[in-house]
Amino acid sequence: MTTPGSSPDDYWRRPGPSADGPPPDQTGTAPQQPAPAGGYAGPPPTTPPPSGWRPPLHVQPPPPRQLPRQDMAELDLAEQRAQRVTWTVGAVAGVLLLVLMCLLCSRLIF
Repeated sequence: MTTPGSSPDDYWRRPGPSADGPPPDQTGTAPQQPAPAGGYAGPPPTTPPPSGWRPPLHVQPPPPRQLPRQDMAELDLAEQRAQRVTWTVGAVAGVLLLVLMCLLCSRLIF
């Protein structure tokens, strides 16, 4: 809400130097003032952690575990069975698509 004789942007303008408090010193920062009662006094002081607070560091990791031996002949047989199933499913899908296409084309021709 604006009062008569003021613009809507007055609310967002910076206050003048008299409303800011004391002027900044030569470094450009305002002089430190004590915190008002009930105001934020800043973070509490920090204390360094005690020495040795970190967990021990192990430089050498344990050696890797040994994997079980693989039966290459059994792996080859399993791969052949999987390939046979894949080819069978593909052949059945191909035959079904061929029959469906023949039915659709025969309806268009006859």
